Amino acid sequence: MRATTYLLPIVVIAVVGVLSSIFVVDEREKALVLQFGQIKAVKEEPGLAFKIPVIQEVVRYDDRILSLDTATIEVTPSDDRRLVVDAFARYRISDVVQFRQAVGVGGIRAAEDRLSSILNSQIREVLGADQVTSDTILSEDRRGLMNRIRAQARAEARSLGLDVVDVRLKQTNLPAQNLDATFARMRAEREREAADEIARGNEAAQRVRALADRTVVETLSEAGREANVIRGEADAERNKIFAEAYGQDAEFFAFYRSLQAYERALKGTNSTMVMTPDSQFFEYFNNESIGRTGSGIQLSGNGAPAPDAAADEQEADVAPSGADESDAAAQDDAAAASN
Repeated sequence: MRATTYLLPIVVIAVVGVLSSIFVVDEREKALVLQFGQIKAVKEEPGLAFKIPVIQEVVRYDDRILSLDTATIEVTPSDDRRLVVDAFARYRISDVVQFRQAVGVGGIRAAEDRLSSILNSQIREVLGADQVTSDTILSEDRRGLMNRIRAQARAEARSLGLDVVDVRLKQTNLPAQNLDATFARMRAEREREAADEIARGNEAAQRVRALADRTVVETLSEAGREANVIRGEADAERNKIFAEAYGQDAEFFAFYRSLQAYERALKGTNSTMVMTPDSQFFEYFNNESIGRTGSGIQLSGNGAPAPDAAADEQEADVAPSGADESDAAAQDDAAAASN
C-alpha cells in the first residue's frame, strides 16, 4: 500500500512529462523550438517532434501564402495628376529563423506592418518615377509597373524572412476633390474635339457644295451651248426651206406669210383693228382676183382664213367657167322638174 502511494505520483509525472515533450508539426506550419528565448531547433517537416518539457517551448508560424491589403495612399505621377491607389500583396514566410529574429515576439502582425510600409514606399517610388504618367498607370503598362513594385518589395522583404509572391493594384482613382475639375477638363476636351469634327465636316460640305455648283454651271453652260448650236442649225434649215419655198412660188410664199401674220394679229379676243383702208396689211382682202367669188376670204374664229373658204377661192381662181356651167345645168334640171 505504501509502495503504491509513492509509485502513482511518479507514473503520473512521467506520463505528463512524456506528453509535454511531444508535439505535432502540421503540414501547413513551421515550428521553432525555443529555450529561454533562444532558437534551439527548426521543425519544417510535418510529423512528431520532441522538446524538453518546461524548459523549451514551441512557436508555430503559418507556412501558407498569406494575403495583405495595404492602406489607400495617394501618389503623384510625373504629370502631376494625383491618384488614389489601393493595392494588395501575397506573401509567405520563407525563412522562419530570420523571420523570428526580425519581428521577435510580434509575429505576423508586426511583420505585416513592416511589409505594408515597404509596399507603400515602393508603390510611391515606382508610380512617381519619371516617364510614368497617370495614363501609363491606367493603360496596359500597368502590369509592368506592378512587376517592378513586386521585385523591389521582394528584395527588401528578404530581410524579414518573407517572400513577396505577388503585388496587385486593386483600384486607381482620382481624389474626390479633383473629380469635378477632371470631369470639366474632359468635357472641354470632348467639346473641342466635337468642334473640330464639325469644322472639318463643314469644310468638306463646302467643298462638295462648291464642286456641285461648278458642275451645275458647267453642265448648264454646255447644254446652253449645244442648244444654241442646235437652234442655229434649225434656224438655218428653216431659212433654207423658206428660201427654197420662196424661190419656187414667191406669190404663194407672200400669201402664206400674210396668213400667218393675220393669225398672230387676230388671236384670242383681239378681233378689232384700226387702220387706213389703203393699208397693205389686208391687201389680200381687197384682191380683185379673190373678190370674183363674190364672198371674199373667210376668217376662222382665231383670225386665220378658213380652209374651206381658201379652197373655194383657189377653185374659183383655177376654173371659174366650170363652176358657171354647173350652175346653169342645175337651173335647167330644176325647171324640168317643175314642168
